[in-house]
Amino acid sequence: MLNFILRALAAAVGLWAAARIVPGISYTTWGALILAAIVLGLVNAIVRPVVTILTLPFTIVTLGLFLLVVNGLMLWLTSALIKGFSVRDLWAAILGSIVVSIVSWVVSLVIDRVR
Repeated sequence: MLNFILRALAAAVGLWAAARIVPGISYTTWGALILAAIVLGLVNAIVRPVVTILTLPFTIVTLGLFLLVVNGLMLWLTSALIKGFSVRDLWAAILGSIVVSIVSWVVSLVIDRVR
């Protein structure tokens, strides 16, 4: 449970950074941002594996680059589910997913070193 909370906080930091860096990503309250991080974790755990398997031919043909689109779609889906967190279009979602991935990875490395 603690691991999930720490990962959700890392994702929240990533979403915050994406909202600051990428035009087209915004949030209204900190609660919406944290809820979006939790929902993004659930979407990535439940929906993303199914979408990844269904789009495997595209992923193979593009040498894995299509996974950027899949990650962007997961962020876009999260914005559709959470009121107060919005992603304007697919390009913002793709760029935002890159930022979220990098920042979450760095924060997770720091958390793992501290633990």
